[in-house]
Amino acid sequence: MIAVLLGLAVACGGPPSAAPAPLGLTEAANGSTVHARVGQQVELRLGSTYWSAVSSSSPQVLQPLTPSSPSPSSPCPPGGGCGTVSSTFRAAAAGTAHLTATRNACGEAKPCLPDQRTYLVTVEVSR
Repeated sequence: MIAVLLGLAVACGGPPSAAPAPLGLTEAANGSTVHARVGQQVELRLGSTYWSAVSSSSPQVLQPLTPSSPSPSSPCPPGGGCGTVSSTFRAAAAGTAHLTATRNACGEAKPCLPDQRTYLVTVEVSR
C-alpha cells in the first residue's frame, strides 16, 4: 500500500512544495540586489527609528502587507533613535521593485552622512 501511495505521489509530481521561507533584509543589504519568488514574503528591519516608512516602487510586484512601524527600544537616551522600523511585503508578481527609505538624522542633533541617508534594495521577483 505504501509503495502504491509513493508511486502516485511521484507520478503526480510529488507533494505540493512549501512556500519559500521569508527573505529577511536589514541595513546590511543596502545597495544590493536580492532575489525572491512569487508568494515569498520580504521582511525588512532597519536598525533605527529615524528611518521613514519603507516604500515599494512597484506595489504590483512587491505588495505591502504591513505598514512600516517603528518599535522603540529602551533604555534609550532621548533622541537616540533606538529601536527598529519594520515592514513586510509579499512578492506578488514577477518583475523588479525597489524598496526605499530615507532619514536625515542619525541621532539627536547628529545629521546623517550622505551615504547613511538612503536605503535602497532592488528586489528581483521570479516565478
